[in-house]
Amino acid sequence: MFPSITLAQEIGIAVLLVAAFVWVVGLGHILWDGRFHHSGQDAFEGLSTIPTQRGPAGHPMESVELTEEEEQAFAGLVRTIPLH
Repeated sequence: MFPSITLAQEIGIAVLLVAAFVWVVGLGHILWDGRFHHSGQDAFEGLSTIPTQRGPAGHPMESVELTEEEEQAFAGLVRTIPLH
């Protein structure tokens, strides 16, 4: 192929070119599938990392008894949070 490089170097170049081609094709396939092939199940429906509320009968570590002052302070804090 090239007169100035050895056979081992030619084989190395061929292997690197094939690996680069396979990588580019695989990356293109991943990007194409991720961009254009969304199913209805994957539709965004909110934050999936926040679990649903279990109600008052949940685990005892999920509830905290607050004093009247703490409840008022928390209510005031919640009122300061912007809705949008």
